[in-house]
Amino acid sequence: MSQFANDVQKTLDADRPDSVRMSAEEAAAVGMRALKALGYSEEDAKIVVDQLIDNALCGYRFASLPRILAIATDPKHLEGRQPIRIDHETPLSALMNGNNNIGYVTCYRAAMLAAEKAKKTGFASVGVYNSYYSGRNAYFVEQIVKQGLVAFHIASAQPRVLPIGGKRPALGTNPICIGFPSDNGPVVYDMGTAALMWGDVMLHAHLGEPLPVGIGFDKDGNPTTDASAVLEGGVVPFGGHKGYVLSLAIQSLGLLAGAAFAKNQVSDYGFLFWVMDPKIMLPGGEFKTQMADLVKFVKATPKRPGVEEIRIPSERAYRERERRRKEGLVFDRKVIDSLNAL
Repeated sequence: MSQFANDVQKTLDADRPDSVRMSAEEAAAVGMRALKALGYSEEDAKIVVDQLIDNALCGYRFASLPRILAIATDPKHLEGRQPIRIDHETPLSALMNGNNNIGYVTCYRAAMLAAEKAKKTGFASVGVYNSYYSGRNAYFVEQIVKQGLVAFHIASAQPRVLPIGGKRPALGTNPICIGFPSDNGPVVYDMGTAALMWGDVMLHAHLGEPLPVGIGFDKDGNPTTDASAVLEGGVVPFGGHKGYVLSLAIQSLGLLAGAAFAKNQVSDYGFLFWVMDPKIMLPGGEFKTQMADLVKFVKATPKRPGVEEIRIPSERAYRERERRRKEGLVFDRKVIDSLNAL
């Protein structure tokens, strides 16, 4: 890890007058109380909170307890929800109607169903529509990979991202995640295709903090660092045209998950899982060892001056998870007070 990255993590974990330090269990209790106050069952609240706390442990501040505040004010939450149902199913696939249940719950159930099917048939495809807010893709993929399976997961969403040259959003933040089992544990690659994830925009707006220059645009398509104005506009894709093309491809895959069915709109939420047992390609079971060897080979690359270590995606998160379990989690006091006020 570079010195800059170390400094960033120290800043996030530092105790401040406007922060509060809690154990994972204490933070989970705050989350459970807040979600139950919003009408969530014990089972569904636990599914949501388990991910939110894991997000905090892994260092994703914007994707942890602050998300409950976003849920509380989201119009979809106020519309109510019905039981999740499966509209179409085969031994290899399933299309799930989330019935306006939050994506933390629907995607967890879809991920577990995809894993169950893949262990029986070798491959499975499960999609979810009529849902929203799935959280961190790597959380679901890690649960699948721990079962010895390879997982590919995308999440298309409502328009938050401006296409290159556009004045209005047309794409979701559209993350993509791929995970592989190895002899040394899950290896997970998770990335968003927006320059900044929407949850981070909402957190900046809640805290009154400015966004970096060149990322956000207001409702008229004008550049701005005001996070509250960006909430009415959108952000740009990462990496210019390359990020834009990848985001558009993920929006297309969302259609396979039924994204257009909920409101007859082609740019909407769609969550797709493709899961494979590596033994359908390598029946001798060599994949996990080969994956561990690949990681070892990459990490053995000669390092440039000033670089302490060649890291693999997800490696940092796993290390920080274990460290924060011992040291505790730091949250903005304003966020905790808002949750308690629910």
